[in-house]
Amino acid sequence: VMVWLRRTTHYLFIVVVAVNSTLLTINAGDYIFYTDWMWTSFVVFSISQSTMLAVGAIYYMLFTGVPGTATYYATIMTIYTWVAKGAWFALGYPYDFVVVPVWIPSAMLLDLTYWATRRNKHAAIIIGGTLVGLSFPLFNMVNLLLVRDPLEVAFKYPRPTLPAYMTPIEPQVGKFYNSPVALGSGAGAVLTVPIAALGAKLNTWTYRWMAA
Repeated sequence: VMVWLRRTTHYLFIVVVAVNSTLLTINAGDYIFYTDWMWTSFVVFSISQSTMLAVGAIYYMLFTGVPGTATYYATIMTIYTWVAKGAWFALGYPYDFVVVPVWIPSAMLLDLTYWATRRNKHAAIIIGGTLVGLSFPLFNMVNLLLVRDPLEVAFKYPRPTLPAYMTPIEPQVGKFYNSPVALGSGAGAVLTVPIAALGAKLNTWTYRWMAA
């Protein structure tokens, strides 16, 4: 019974984190990238997504102890988000209205770190966490460049939750800084490591709580 309870608790945490990642994407992953706060939104979104990926992926990976589990987890996040996109599509929006982040390559780097260091948990946290934070903004910017003209989508399909006076305005690109990828990667690399450590600690706490 305890084994069943422990596994159920782990899987529940995994689902909760993956669902939260999907909600973050829906809230921050649509055309808000390309409005007046375009690059600021990209940096904040990069940090939130890389940390959310790290905490869930490392939790799941250490739970199984199998390199490759982080990529599997990122795939779950991606599938959840693609399904959620269908809700926007059903409302009459184009299917690329919400941009799905590219989590999988960053998760693969975390898996490779865990595998290359012979399942060293601390190396996964420090090296893997850093790689996730560094790589996600880069991969996601390449992803965004492949999406059709985002400004056209933004102005043609105003977000239904926004009142009329908050209609998007032309973006002020480069007003505050000129390299959102570098800023997002730098901040992400610093913040993702302690969040990855939290994910690893959650794994330990869950076992102790279930064993009590």
